Amino acid sequence: MVVGDRAYAMGDENGLYPATGWHTRGEMGGFWTAPLKLLDGLWFGVDGSWLGKDTAAAKYTSGQGYQRISYPGAVSVERTDFVPDGVRATVVGLTFESTTAKTVALDVDAHSELMQSYPWGWTTPNAAQMNLPDTGSYSDGTLQFREQGTPPIANAAEHDYAAIVGSTIKPTNHALGANNRGPQDPAVICPADGDAPKHCDDTAFGKGTGGRLTYSVDLKPGRTTTVWFAVAGSDEGRTAAQREYKQAISNPEKLLQAKKKSRAAIDEMSAVDLPGDRLLQQSVEWSKQNLADSVQEAHNLQIRDVNEGKAYPAPSGTVDTARWFGAGFPDYPWLFATDGEYTSYAAVAAGQFDTVKSHLRALRDVSDILNNRSGKVAHEVTPTGDVYFGSNTSAGNTDETVKFPSIVALLWRWTGDDRFRDEMYDFSVRNLKYVYRELDQDGDGWLEGLANVERNGMGSEKLDSTVYLARGLRDLADLAASKHDQATRQWATAKATDVEKRFESQWWVDQAFGYADSIDDPANPANDNTPIFQRHWTGVTPMEAELVRPGRPTTPLASTEHAKTALDQREKPCYTGEFGLFHTGTGPTSDPAGNPGASCDTVVSGVKSERSIFSLNTSIMAVAEGNFGRLGKSQQQVYTTGNARIQLDPKVWETPGAMPEIAPSPDSPANIDRAFTDRSMTLQAWGAYGILWPVVHQQLGVDPDLGHGMLTVVPQIPGGQQKVAGSNIRLGRGSIDVAASLAGKELRTEVRGKGLSATLTVGAVLPVGAKVQAVSLDGRAAKYKLVTTARGTEVQVTGHGSHSTLTVKLR
Repeated sequence: MVVGDRAYAMGDENGLYPATGWHTRGEMGGFWTAPLKLLDGLWFGVDGSWLGKDTAAAKYTSGQGYQRISYPGAVSVERTDFVPDGVRATVVGLTFESTTAKTVALDVDAHSELMQSYPWGWTTPNAAQMNLPDTGSYSDGTLQFREQGTPPIANAAEHDYAAIVGSTIKPTNHALGANNRGPQDPAVICPADGDAPKHCDDTAFGKGTGGRLTYSVDLKPGRTTTVWFAVAGSDEGRTAAQREYKQAISNPEKLLQAKKKSRAAIDEMSAVDLPGDRLLQQSVEWSKQNLADSVQEAHNLQIRDVNEGKAYPAPSGTVDTARWFGAGFPDYPWLFATDGEYTSYAAVAAGQFDTVKSHLRALRDVSDILNNRSGKVAHEVTPTGDVYFGSNTSAGNTDETVKFPSIVALLWRWTGDDRFRDEMYDFSVRNLKYVYRELDQDGDGWLEGLANVERNGMGSEKLDSTVYLARGLRDLADLAASKHDQATRQWATAKATDVEKRFESQWWVDQAFGYADSIDDPANPANDNTPIFQRHWTGVTPMEAELVRPGRPTTPLASTEHAKTALDQREKPCYTGEFGLFHTGTGPTSDPAGNPGASCDTVVSGVKSERSIFSLNTSIMAVAEGNFGRLGKSQQQVYTTGNARIQLDPKVWETPGAMPEIAPSPDSPANIDRAFTDRSMTLQAWGAYGILWPVVHQQLGVDPDLGHGMLTVVPQIPGGQQKVAGSNIRLGRGSIDVAASLAGKELRTEVRGKGLSATLTVGAVLPVGAKVQAVSLDGRAAKYKLVTTARGTEVQVTGHGSHSTLTVKLR
């Protein structure tokens, strides 16, 4: 898989292109430029042997911004794929090497599939109805494919899609035909639905065509020769596609070096040194790249409410440009609120502020058109502008709307960007006004509507929506105070105080050793807001979401006592597997749902366990553990290691270096054992949350509030380790380096700031049971505070410059 912000391509690690994905069965892989698919695949034959089949790959390498596949033989071939940012094209280079002088015949097959990312296979209308037949032609050394016309569907628009395939050298021959899939001819066709072969080459939705370019390549002994190819396209016609093609093929080497340079710059930000956990250090490095690999951009999005695939009305309006963190590849590379809101925490820790800003703008712009400025946040938006879920008329996901102000506040605190705060402020206010106006029918302060878990038996008021509402209210109050909007500040503060005051008595379930997942339908007075406990992962959110309250330490919503009980419980085998936290834990054997495995409690829920381990669930648990200072090997490290292993352990990963959606789990077999049309995502952006945030925010203790001109750095060294460090951690227009160490009875925190103008508080979290003997700053005795927080007791010294070294002697 290779990704750029305007294009991406997906095949297998041999360099072949099996039919992949399930939204439109088998059509989610291949070559794309949002919102358009261009090709099913691109295949290379050398002297009659097809790379990837006749000549199997010996090595696959994931690089920073590129991939490389090595094929052995008398003529060795190294294939390099990358996508230059800002260009609607994928570039492929073949580097040949021979021990003797030789001329090789090189065949290049391409099979088109010009179709939009929406409609999907099962929607109304569906992809087959919208997709028109492609045509192929040859011109000026290139294969050119087009799809033109108007689909026979109400409200469908006339279109002109184009794809171009060519090389830096001129072909000696060409051919056009219906197939041209290289070694994947004759194609195994997947049916549109029902049972399917484990491996398909094309699908019942396909209406593409093919072509072949043949080249003659002269090789000199012992010297390498590289031939470059480009696949470019546009949903704006052939002229636009030709422009993209020329930009891609004019100087591929230069574009590759630019790609590597841009990824090296990302690698240099939030660079960490974790001598006690090198696997986690490596995961930080690759999680930053995963975030960059997730960025997508589309233009001219036609916003329409397709009502979960049941309608296709005329567009309500147009968003000229949208840029976002694609949720997951291959099936979810589009704009989501839930995914983007979690991913934003990882992204700010990695210094990738601009994409967070763009993601929030895209959600606001789409939501305001879709929902007529109601304040409700759209859930799922494809690059065409079709909104699958999240309009005013749908249940939506309540948690997404209440989280939006928190992400605005998060970015404001990390950047101090008042202009962006002002741009997002009105929408943030409307978010929370909407939920109280529309989603609290009984007026009890617990919001109705869907949230992250949608399972039978849940009450209409969900735990995670409640938790994120409490956080969102506090964050909105902070934004309002900074803008001197006293009415909004007072309203949000009063609402937050009310939620916090009543939270524990309503949601805590003693016999479950945790919080209820939901409470009963308020429309039925007999239910009387009865807690419902089903062991879902959302039970961890009261410990995960931090609340910023004026004059008080930042803490999660959960009480310290209940947090300890709940986190202890979730660490047990009925909730946690080899790679992290189950979606839904196991219950007693008496449970009529037949929960397997050991039980942690006697509560009968009637809901079957789901022992699938999502990288998000594990991230939530890692963050929750860190919020309460639980950084030990049997605590946070279980979950950071779980996510790092599915990303980096060669015995586990699917794509090396990519954080997947789901780990191999008791109830979710590894992708490698499943058909390509029935797999979870090989790259899911939200998993980075459980790596970058625990390291940068919790272990290194970086906690900026640049909107108020303040910066706090209070590291906590994980148990059994002696040092954590990070450099070039981006804050606003500057950055900081942080190093924390524990040697004998001396804690040391070093902070070096660059380009910052903020009041610095520097400190350290004391080891459990430790007492302070003396505190010095830059070699001189310093006045300090001991602050009790959820993480433990913190030593803090405030009011000095951005270059400080704190030493705490313990006794």
